[in-house]
Amino acid sequence: MLPAELAAEFAALGLPGYRARQVFRWLGRGVTGFDEMTDLPRALRETLDGAYDIPSLKMLRRQTSALDGTEKFLWELPDGESVETVLMRYKHGNSVCISSQVGCRMGCAFCASTIGGKIRDLTASEMLDEVLRTGIAAGAEISNIVLMGIGEPLDNFDNVMRFLTLVNDPEGANIGMRHISLSTCGLVEAIDKLAGLHLQLTLSVSLHAPDDETRSLLMPVNAAYGVDALYDACERYFRVTGRRISFEYAMVRGVNDTPRHARLLAQRLRGTGSHVNLIRLNYVPERGLEPSDEDTVRAFAKALGDAGVTATVRRRLGSDIDAACGQLRRGRMRKT
Repeated sequence: MLPAELAAEFAALGLPGYRARQVFRWLGRGVTGFDEMTDLPRALRETLDGAYDIPSLKMLRRQTSALDGTEKFLWELPDGESVETVLMRYKHGNSVCISSQVGCRMGCAFCASTIGGKIRDLTASEMLDEVLRTGIAAGAEISNIVLMGIGEPLDNFDNVMRFLTLVNDPEGANIGMRHISLSTCGLVEAIDKLAGLHLQLTLSVSLHAPDDETRSLLMPVNAAYGVDALYDACERYFRVTGRRISFEYAMVRGVNDTPRHARLLAQRLRGTGSHVNLIRLNYVPERGLEPSDEDTVRAFAKALGDAGVTATVRRRLGSDIDAACGQLRRGRMRKT
């Protein structure tokens, strides 16, 4: 519940507003039961425990990278489905990458998350619990959130917006919008809708190819929203919000990593101030696509830089664990 909704619920019970604020603060700390809310009278805790439920995620599996300390969690949801989160430790703070759906219907050719399709959307509370449970389990204060795990966030628009409101609230988790990144494969209408909310988050677009021919091979969404329509939506987003967009580009050997692709991408983005994150593809056995080699990635980045487009080769974290989105869940699905 949002704070105002919680206050209305408590008012209906004849309870003062400050009790609702107390409960909201406790929920933002990740408590799993009313008995943990020690500044509430025992009788009130018992009343709330009899009338309400605080669902929580259950940890099924945890992996820790011996190389860089990256941790990956597989969480069981109340209905028995499962999702993944990843904790990445940086000098500037701890980032958690969360899922927004159980499965995904976008069908990207390189992704494990979409194998088997979409099961359901995550609720706002389940996404919030991913953040809280990950921080508690790892003993780490979460300073940044990335919505780039299983699922397409803008395909679960209303729940994601409610989650953002909850996690941003100063009385709750209190994580500022400028510390939140949302990644989309390019749902144009939803990008326009998001722009109208004027949020100060960072929008990342999973581009992965600069032309329709290549992008359609990798991403079925391109049949609905071609590259031109996507670029136009990104320009509108920047005009409305003033927030520059970053583009994610997974480097796939022999598919989208040629000098021609670098030239096309540079032509598209030159002068826009956009930033490109180049990512060596995480290998997914069921997909059969191979990551570009390091020399090819460096040459691609140099070609973009020489053309005036800022590009960064993303550091690979958790390469010794099941780092790609959906791999832990796929493993569990195969077993069951």
